[in-house]
Amino acid sequence: MKNPLRPNQTKVAASKKTDRLPVSSQHDVQTFLSKLATLPKTTGEARLIFSVDATASRQATWDVASQLQTDMFLSTQSLGGLNVQLCYFRGFGEFFSSNWQSNADDIVQIMAGIRCQAGATQLERLLRHAIQENDRQKIKCIVYIGDAMEENIDVLAQLAGKLGLLNVPLFMFQERGDPVARQAYLEMSRLSGGAYSQFDTASVDQLKELLKAVAIYAAGGLKALQDFSKTSHKTVKLLEQQLKS
Repeated sequence: MKNPLRPNQTKVAASKKTDRLPVSSQHDVQTFLSKLATLPKTTGEARLIFSVDATASRQATWDVASQLQTDMFLSTQSLGGLNVQLCYFRGFGEFFSSNWQSNADDIVQIMAGIRCQAGATQLERLLRHAIQENDRQKIKCIVYIGDAMEENIDVLAQLAGKLGLLNVPLFMFQERGDPVARQAYLEMSRLSGGAYSQFDTASVDQLKELLKAVAIYAAGGLKALQDFSKTSHKTVKLLEQQLKS
């Protein structure tokens, strides 16, 4: 009996038969899809403001932070990447904010050409700038690295509280242990829904882990940070606990 299918129909039928995956491959695909479903959901590159006190006492830490930028970017690639704006203040009222960058090399190049200069802190200006940036387009969080605070704490607390209402947490990283700065940083991080940690110039690895932790939080949320903290420095775990409290 002749095949009732025309020649071209015979080819289609044959291809449907051979397109079926082997049972083992079907299992692999299902396993992959199951893992994919558990990954944090992202909507493109997370926006993070990376801010550093660039007054005279900060040069050593500025250089360290420059070196750690690439690690911070790379830690988020599997989570959707990172879009960073560099901010700093120094000298007599100088405040700088870069364009948004998604390439670590661009941020490193900007930082490499900057030298710290004597001046007072400008945290109020930084926080007002962050609120304006968030009004333009949502930012996930703000990282700040500094060692001093020479401003009105009531004004800073009010602005930090506004960031908290906007769901933009502050991650305040303090070098050394100035008690005035510590009190201010703790209060600002608490009011914004963020976290605080202290480090010193000898603990570069600690700062590296903290910056990676915040980047991972920005790109993947609390679940991604929890996964990272399981194998990280104990300060990362403390950071996670503050966010959960």
